[in-house]
Amino acid sequence: MALQCGIVGLPNVGKSTLFNCLSNAKAQSANFPFCTIEPNVGVITVPDERLNKLVEMCNPRSIVPATVEIVDIAGLVKGASRGEGLGNKFLANIRETDAIIHVLRCFDDDNITHVDGSVDPVRDKEVIDYELLIKDLETVESRIAKTQKQAQTGGDKVAKMQYEVLVKLKDALDKGLPARSVTFDSPDEQRFLRDLFLLTSKPVLYVCNVDDESAADGNKYVDAVREAIKNEGAGLLVVAARTESEIAELDTYEERQEFLESIGLKESGVARLIRAAYALLDLQTFFTAGADEVRAWTFRRGSKAPRCAGVIHTDFEKGFIRAEVIKYDDYVNLGGETAVREAGKMAVEGKEYVVADGDIMHFRFNV
Repeated sequence: MALQCGIVGLPNVGKSTLFNCLSNAKAQSANFPFCTIEPNVGVITVPDERLNKLVEMCNPRSIVPATVEIVDIAGLVKGASRGEGLGNKFLANIRETDAIIHVLRCFDDDNITHVDGSVDPVRDKEVIDYELLIKDLETVESRIAKTQKQAQTGGDKVAKMQYEVLVKLKDALDKGLPARSVTFDSPDEQRFLRDLFLLTSKPVLYVCNVDDESAADGNKYVDAVREAIKNEGAGLLVVAARTESEIAELDTYEERQEFLESIGLKESGVARLIRAAYALLDLQTFFTAGADEVRAWTFRRGSKAPRCAGVIHTDFEKGFIRAEVIKYDDYVNLGGETAVREAGKMAVEGKEYVVADGDIMHFRFNV
């Protein structure tokens, strides 16, 4: 499931440094704008202690963790919606992603230039928000011009529905509100919204890039961002990208943990960010576990058993018969699949079963 989070931000806020910490793919990092012209894509492993425990119990020949793709997109600047600073290309790269990680500079450093001359993460956020809003407004107004006459004069119910959705979106965008702030109840409306590929309809995680001293508790800049986004329904994460790059260079797990403890952290910001990106995409994990392989499979929250079977192979979904389901806690507490079966804790579920995060699955199918 190749779902992507795009890392965006103004130039020199720490995007590429953060990306380099996240992925083995090395984006160029330099103290000037547009050092990253083509988007860099990294496939990163999602940290999951449940997978580690299953591996410990099964001792499998193969281990396959869940992954998520991260795309490092070149820094946007004011006027991007009009093509400034290669803006059209950058905005197109954002459009292709499923969610946005918006990096904000929340640290002072005279040695690192800021494109606007001073550190103000709320202003920086508003610059990019405005560019995305303007681009979405162009898209919506263009679609309104195409559907308005058909919706108002003909009997086309689909055109009428689309026009009403577009008008609601335009009202929100005109007020400076993102498309994701507008809710639609019917599946047809939701499908049409998705098909518009609006930039501001994507879920957003704001990452406050702070100095080393602020890694644990944040700072005044983080407080300002938290206040600015309180009504957006967006996430916020505090990360010290420079610190994370130092952690990534340490050789052993013990050295990394000792470093984290020395600055008051239990876990690296990179690990927290990867999990947050996974959740931002509304993804969850089910497992298959045995002596041959322990594997984490990625699925959309709320998916039913046949669709999850299709994640493994399309034939599994086409010929789905039933799913044998073990809850993770039962598997661990009872000591494995055999003990779970003997205890009568394995459930047999049909096509309507909604798969839960952490389920250990075995699918029966016939094609």
